[in-house]
Amino acid sequence: MERREFLKAGTAAGLISSAKMLEPLARAEQPATNSAPIPRRTLGKTGETLSIIGFAGIVVMENSPSFASNIVAEAVDRGINYFDVAPTYGNAQERLGQALQPYRDKVFLTCKEEDWSREGSAKLLEESLRLLRTDHVDLYQFHALSKMSDLEQIFGPKGAMETFEAARKDGKLRFIGFSAHSVEVALAAMDRYPFDTILFPVNFVLYSQAKFGPQVLEKARQKEMGIMALKGMAKTTWSASAKDNHPHPKCWYEPAAFPDEAALGLRWTLSQPITAAIPPGDERYFRLGMDVGQKFQPITEPEQQRLIAGATGVNPIFHLGAS
Repeated sequence: MERREFLKAGTAAGLISSAKMLEPLARAEQPATNSAPIPRRTLGKTGETLSIIGFAGIVVMENSPSFASNIVAEAVDRGINYFDVAPTYGNAQERLGQALQPYRDKVFLTCKEEDWSREGSAKLLEESLRLLRTDHVDLYQFHALSKMSDLEQIFGPKGAMETFEAARKDGKLRFIGFSAHSVEVALAAMDRYPFDTILFPVNFVLYSQAKFGPQVLEKARQKEMGIMALKGMAKTTWSASAKDNHPHPKCWYEPAAFPDEAALGLRWTLSQPITAAIPPGDERYFRLGMDVGQKFQPITEPEQQRLIAGATGVNPIFHLGAS
């Protein structure tokens, strides 16, 4: 199942049922938070600093308001100030908007949208602001760019970039960025416009088995963009037999083995020249991500060798080559 199909299916009864089964874990396994808070890094040229671990809105998707409030409060208490969401994440905007109300002036709220037209993107922005209970988002992003034709529509007549720039002038957003699942499209987007940020897969399997990502990070660094990472805990695609029957209903890919390989994979990602990484929406992996963030140490050479050895021959979730 591809990411878009996975997200469309995310509001189905089966996922709702599976997600709600996680709610007792949010109440029962909250760790003590008296250790050092998750550290922060500078976000490119924006002047902002973000926690090195971000909060994916999928964590609260199809869960109860009380679950959302509890886990958001815990995340803020542990030092997270970077929250990310999108309209495609079921009811995550509604849940996150309510849960974030007590902390809105303390966090960096980002949202993403996938309508490349001026009219459609404007409607999505207004709806996101309503559901998130805010008058602005700190960063608004084009979501999951994967084709060169996406850029042509965005920058064409009556394209979504007109919405983004007008909204920035009106104070409805502060910074403009994009996420992408294609190396070629990401490189072209950075040539096309002075984006503030990029959200991109930075993953040990992708780097070692597909050479997917290092060229994007290098270009973003040259442009002094803020760099946020996706898929640090990802491993490979689901097998045909496991695709529709696995224990991670909020992961469209197979995550790295819990907890050791996943923690090491995230440490590898955080050891790259990035600002922050967003763990999966699976609650167990998100909690592990917070633990890794609070006690983060750069990956050592022996650890990296062991991690890459385990990735040898693994099928990456993305490959080079854009449509």
